Amino acid sequence: MTEQGYQVKLTDVFEGPMDLLLHLIKKNEVNIYDIPIAEITKQYLQYLEWMKALNIDFAGEFIVMASTLAQVKSRMLLPIASDLEGEEEDPRMEIVRPLTEYLQMKSAAEVLAQRTLLGEGTFTRTSGEVRQLFAQDDQLIQIGLFELIDAFQQILIKFDPEDRLDLTADRISVKDRITELVDMFEKKESLTFEELFSQRPNRTEVIVTFLAILEMVKLALIRLAQHSQTGVIRLFYQ
Repeated sequence: MTEQGYQVKLTDVFEGPMDLLLHLIKKNEVNIYDIPIAEITKQYLQYLEWMKALNIDFAGEFIVMASTLAQVKSRMLLPIASDLEGEEEDPRMEIVRPLTEYLQMKSAAEVLAQRTLLGEGTFTRTSGEVRQLFAQDDQLIQIGLFELIDAFQQILIKFDPEDRLDLTADRISVKDRITELVDMFEKKESLTFEELFSQRPNRTEVIVTFLAILEMVKLALIRLAQHSQTGVIRLFYQ
């Protein structure tokens, strides 16, 4: 890590394994009742590897879900057994049932169904700027960790694939980077994800900035939103 021993711990600010599955289902544009389990399992494990590489300490529930996906994937390779009524049980239902229940819970709490952020009161300190940055009928969607990882990956793929992640360099600490970002936000109050980096960022800068963003979200210093049409991620200083 860019700061020796530095580790980001996920709290309730960030999503759990169910949210990661829903993110992958949405990202792959597949039906929740017809999940391509092999591909989703592969991508799920890739996200865990990314979080491990970044020293993001995630809850054990992520590992439990990975095991469940692996079991379902194995069962999909076997003949589907019939239940007592003679009907065939799709192994994927072990995943689908809790997912649908979780969706209902999220919807009831108006967290998932009402994720679209409308109105100038969304960001109390930057309402005027929001109106200037986006048209009045544009929609901003609140996003979380996994959308941020997607954006982070898009920046990292620009580097030489032979250039391995070096998380031990000691050039700038995450705390120092947070201080720099706060100074940037004090001047502009909102920035796109790309604006956080220099024109030619090195891998260390990208990683430290990503970790700094996670900490700032946990500290409620910034809020993330994504333009529903362009996909541009903007960070708002609170």
